[in-house]
Amino acid sequence: MKSKQIFLSPSAGKQLIALALAQDASVVEAMEKHTVLVVAGTTNAYLAQALLARIGDTDFEKYRFFRGIIRREGIPESLGKLEGDVVISKGQRIRGKTIHDLADGMRAGDIIFKGANAVHLATGQSAILAGNPTSGTMGPIYRAAVGRRVRVIVPVGVEKRVEQPIHQLCQIVNSAEAIGLRLAPSVGMAYTELDAIRALTGTQPYLVAGGGVCGCEGAAFFQCQGTNEQLEKLDYWLHQVSSTPRFSFANCK
Repeated sequence: MKSKQIFLSPSAGKQLIALALAQDASVVEAMEKHTVLVVAGTTNAYLAQALLARIGDTDFEKYRFFRGIIRREGIPESLGKLEGDVVISKGQRIRGKTIHDLADGMRAGDIIFKGANAVHLATGQSAILAGNPTSGTMGPIYRAAVGRRVRVIVPVGVEKRVEQPIHQLCQIVNSAEAIGLRLAPSVGMAYTELDAIRALTGTQPYLVAGGGVCGCEGAAFFQCQGTNEQLEKLDYWLHQVSSTPRFSFANCK
């Protein structure tokens, strides 16, 4: 068994997650026979673009696809009103709708993709920072997942990894004495670069180091074990994402 070390910037990692999920057989089937809803977010923007490409739709502004972002002071939070989440139902894109419009009508067989701000890699559990006192997008997602068995998948980069179990962090952050944003546990399982590497290449990846500068802050090093054929696949997919530019408002049209 051989191993190869690879480096992924946060944006390259998001792109790799998107490409892997866009090829997942269960996701492709849901797009063709059911409804797939991608909730707006910077990680999900890469996924939405990849899923839309599968149905031949290239009319998508990736760098405008978010509700709120964590940013430095002086950088605008919004570049215009969000037109809607990305919805693909039976192979067709439905425009102008959000999770709030559609969640209560979704059923088993449908899929919701919702990003996260924290992921516990050992358990695959994740959580979302919440600023809306009425639960924002998480309320309708909970109703769909728990009430009607809609599948929820959480694309999230390993840069957002945390050490403590999610339920412990939620208790700390959401206590009556705490100040700041709340933390809402996700109902779906996380899907990280580790999952994407396994799915696309068949190798066994290990997160071994992290860090960088000049746009690579939050980047990660992975050691991937596999056969020669699997490592060749790894090289192929790494080439597909290695030049992915970092998220920037300068990329907006």
